[in-house]
Amino acid sequence: MPEPLSPSILDYLGDLELAVDEIANTWKPDDPQYRADVYRQIMCSLSYSYFVHFHATPEHPDWSPLWNPVYTLQPNPDDIYLYSPLRGDLAYRVSGNRGTISILSFTTQNHLSGTVDDISEFGAHHDLDDSDLVFQDNGDFELLFSTERPAGHDGNWAPLHPEAGVLMVRMRSYDWVNEVSPVLTIECLDPVPPKPRLTRDDIVQRLRDMAKYPVRKSRLYYRMQNDIRERVGVNTFEAVRIPGALSRQVYWPAVFQFEPDEALIIETALPEVRPYWNIQLNDPYFNAIEYVYRLSSTNGAMAHVDSDGRFRAVIALQDPGVPNWLDPAGFTEGTIYGRWYECDSAPTPTITRVPLAQLRRHLPADTPRVTPQQRAGELRRRVLACQRRRRW
Repeated sequence: MPEPLSPSILDYLGDLELAVDEIANTWKPDDPQYRADVYRQIMCSLSYSYFVHFHATPEHPDWSPLWNPVYTLQPNPDDIYLYSPLRGDLAYRVSGNRGTISILSFTTQNHLSGTVDDISEFGAHHDLDDSDLVFQDNGDFELLFSTERPAGHDGNWAPLHPEAGVLMVRMRSYDWVNEVSPVLTIECLDPVPPKPRLTRDDIVQRLRDMAKYPVRKSRLYYRMQNDIRERVGVNTFEAVRIPGALSRQVYWPAVFQFEPDEALIIETALPEVRPYWNIQLNDPYFNAIEYVYRLSSTNGAMAHVDSDGRFRAVIALQDPGVPNWLDPAGFTEGTIYGRWYECDSAPTPTITRVPLAQLRRHLPADTPRVTPQQRAGELRRRVLACQRRRRW
């Protein structure tokens, strides 16, 4: 006999309290504002988990949004993420048009973060980008995923690990204003029965899995940011490759911290060959800081490079009137993430903490002044460009 169905849906969502308990692993567990922020984050993760557990299946694949300005937890502002469930014993075709974005990449792995307790179970297998693919002149393409290349198939193909469960897509824009997003479809090539109606027990189990999703995500990302601080302290970058992330990408994370009357100057040399690089700010819970209506990130296409060839950015609560302001949106601590993608070197930037009133003494003499009117124009262009991009 199946278990009787509870009259209260809350009986299946009890694991949400485990996510609340993760406040103990934040930097200020007794701060009421931190608690409120974590509550918001939990509901964000819970709402997203519906896509994970109810939308698509490996037999009936479809794209779901992954990280973006709504479903938070550190999306790269330059990336639009999609994913679909799949099975390693089936074959799939992805087709469509790549548009004109900077990079289109595909990654397969065992599990999606938030669906398992142990990060080692993610099992990243293979990633490729558009430099590995052949496109028609108009940008159309097909890409086959299967355990073995079919006999006689000479088109785009990628190996599918027998234990693969997820295909993740990153659509990376450099020039937000002018680049055109891809149009993609995914289909299972093996015969499968029609998509079934979910049984009562299926729904109950998926509700329980939804409730586990926020605590799994919180444990993963709180641990990642806490590990940075434990390894290198605050206001210090490290260059790392992240297991399960893009194999061609070097990350440079740091934990930032400053007082309201201070500023942080980020400075780095730039690789000679740099197809893509960026920098972004995260809040103390590993969410990307608002990046549509705040200038909390920049990239190699948007950034000002100083006359000496170096990149400098400034984190400050108020507009410092210089290029490359990274607006922390009221936060005085959080994390910074930068990325070098397929660059010929991976410089490690530095952070200098200075009084805000003395900022210009620590910048090159020819650093331009950015007027309030220029800043307002910069922000308006950003808002319009971001809204025109596909984000979910």
